[in-house]
Amino acid sequence: MAYLIGILIAFLLFIFIGIILAKKVTNIDDYYVSGRNAPTLLITGSLVASFLSSVTFMGEAGFSYQGYPIVQLILVIFNASGYVLGAFFFGRYLRRSQALTVPEYFGKRFDSQNLRKVAGITTILGVSAYIIAVTQGGALLFSSVSGLSYGLSLIIIWIAYTSFTFLSGAKGVLVNDTIMFIIFLVATVVGVPFILNATGGWPNAILETASLQSHQGILSWHGMIGTDAYFSTPAEALTWAIILGLVWGTVVAVSPWQTSRYLMAKSEHVVIRSGVIATISIFVIYLFLHIGMATVNLVNPNINPAENVFIWSAINLMPTWLGIIVIVGIMAAILSSCSTFLQLIGNSVAHDILINKEKNSSVVLKFSRNTMLVTSLVILFITYWQPPAVMWIGYFAATLFAASWGPVAFSSIYSKTITKKAAFWSVIVGFLSVVGAELFQTFVMGLPVYLHPVIIGTVLSTSAIIFISKSENVTEAERAFQQKILQVPETFEDVNEVNITEKYPNALIISGVLLIAITIVFYYTPLHLL
Repeated sequence: MAYLIGILIAFLLFIFIGIILAKKVTNIDDYYVSGRNAPTLLITGSLVASFLSSVTFMGEAGFSYQGYPIVQLILVIFNASGYVLGAFFFGRYLRRSQALTVPEYFGKRFDSQNLRKVAGITTILGVSAYIIAVTQGGALLFSSVSGLSYGLSLIIIWIAYTSFTFLSGAKGVLVNDTIMFIIFLVATVVGVPFILNATGGWPNAILETASLQSHQGILSWHGMIGTDAYFSTPAEALTWAIILGLVWGTVVAVSPWQTSRYLMAKSEHVVIRSGVIATISIFVIYLFLHIGMATVNLVNPNINPAENVFIWSAINLMPTWLGIIVIVGIMAAILSSCSTFLQLIGNSVAHDILINKEKNSSVVLKFSRNTMLVTSLVILFITYWQPPAVMWIGYFAATLFAASWGPVAFSSIYSKTITKKAAFWSVIVGFLSVVGAELFQTFVMGLPVYLHPVIIGTVLSTSAIIFISKSENVTEAERAFQQKILQVPETFEDVNEVNITEKYPNALIISGVLLIAITIVFYYTPLHLL
């Protein structure tokens, strides 16, 4: 009951914040991009909160519990790097476009409403797949804590995130995301040491986990391998981690639920600083989470489904007060992602697909809110009928954006030859290729890891850019817009701002050294004693 009360209080808090901030939403800029004045803390909080969700704290946590924590940490090396690379090589240019949505940016960059609509459609389809997975995780969590049915839990979760997103738009999402980010950061960093203590304490928990006969290889760099394992060889495990790491790194760099945060930033310096702090945060959370989840096998190797491992640990291995924080933290991560995804879907439907040309700001604002509400109802219906598959639906959605948006996003900044037709077909080919490859390996035959659907999609998407761009010339409008976003704004060269921003790479280096030291002391050293 204490855990349920904690979640309900959090729900009411987030809804209350949405109601308060709704009073400050007076125009479409406030609703879509929070007036473009968000500071580093809010952008960082929203970046991390919209990325971490039930896919992380349930799906990936369960995967580590099943035998693959170090594989997950290899993946995150590439994954988290996408924040810095994305902010510096794409995000800051995106902000210069002054677009309200990422699809609108593509439309402006290539002077093409058709491309804008296609980008909007892929946003809706891809993000809908992700929000389904995340909402399922929230419903499963709420159901397990409250004892209510999955269907009723789903409706309660839907009401919670739809209410404040519908009311306050980007303003509510940013503030609530940041509060949620702080909650689940504390939950992970404070909660996992309690788990290690309950599973034998350091270094015994590490030593005994590594020696488990039922989970041989669980703390090795490749995880459990063999005919009955997820990976048959160490090479396959490493290849999978690198491929999915690059996929997620690309997602972090260009996906709409990440890069749209930069459109809300107060300045380009905020974009870069946020990318650095988000990178550090992801490294810290993943290191604590995945090592901790592996050790739970020492006290309960039979958690089913495995996605509940962090939830079970919070209830059974922690003091009640901390368990409540962890449960609320997991739910906060879920709600934050859902609110961001709903905002993106609603914005794309209203702004990129229907393209309301009404000049009256209050009319457009009402239209956007109504569109978001209708969209959320459709998502609720689909989520109810789709069987839960928290981790793998999320991973599928990620591959869609890596293949269909990645090549076009970076080419839009750095290529002088990419044309509107090439960009248009690149998005379509990349998207359909991933969907087709996934269907092929689901219903026909499995593909080797080196022919992962995202590789097929990225190769074909890039090929479309190269070959189609040779068939036409870049227009003057396309060339002018590219030159516009490549021009460095005067505000970026402010000496005081530059001096502050220059300190952030140093923080990244120092944090990297500290994390390496922690890994050597708490992970490598105990294993070396075996």
